[in-house]
Parts: sequence; C-alpha cells; structure tokens
Amino acid sequence: MKWIRERDALIAQTMAFVQSVTGKTDDVLQPGKPPVSPAASVEIVASEAVTLETVTVEIEPPQPAPQPQAPPARAIGDFRSEMQARIANFRKHQERFEREREEYCAATLTKLRAAIRNPSARPPAED
Repeated sequence: MKWIRERDALIAQTMAFVQSVTGKTDDVLQPGKPPVSPAASVEIVASEAVTLETVTVEIEPPQPAPQPQAPPARAIGDFRSEMQARIANFRKHQERFEREREEYCAATLTKLRAAIRNPSARPPAED
C-alpha cells in the first residue's frame, strides 16, 4: 500500500520539521507511539526521495495594543448643571404631554356634548 508509506513519510517529514524549528520533540502529536527521532525521520524521507528545504522565517514580536484614552474628567459643577438641564427638559416634555392630553379630552367631550344636544345628527339605530 503505497499511500500508507507516503502518509507515514509525510508525517515523519512534518515531525522532523517541527523538531528542527522548536528544538524539542513533541509527544502530543502521536499519543501512544514513541516519539520519532530526527534521524529516523530523515532516513524515511530519504528512502521516499523527498527533498527538504530549509526556510528561515523572522517573526516580529507582537506590538502592545494601544490603551484606550479615558474622556477628560469633568468638574462636579458640570455634572450638576447637566443633570439640571436634563431634568428641566424632562419636565417640559411631561408638561407638553399633559397639555396635549387635556386638549384631546376637551375636544372629545365637546364633540360628545354636541352629539347629545343634537339627536337628529345621529345615524338611525339598526335592529
């Protein structure tokens, strides 16, 4: 079975590469099996006629994330004046709603009283 040998060679090649980069063996990759030594990996790779290339990679250390800047501290008087302005705005809003409700109620009562005084304007009742 040629594919099994190719798979084993690829695994051995990968293990040899990992060991050459890290400088240590990694027992986590193949639990239950003894770790593959770099010499055995090269031997298997050589028998499969696969060439290894050395790649040099330079890794830059991660840059620290910029710290978010807090908004400048405000004076206590600013908080007080802002709260007073918000409360005044809220009261104006509530007064407007109250006034609109009163006007609607008065208009509805006026229409109702007019309908009661003028019974001829009512549509006939259906049986």
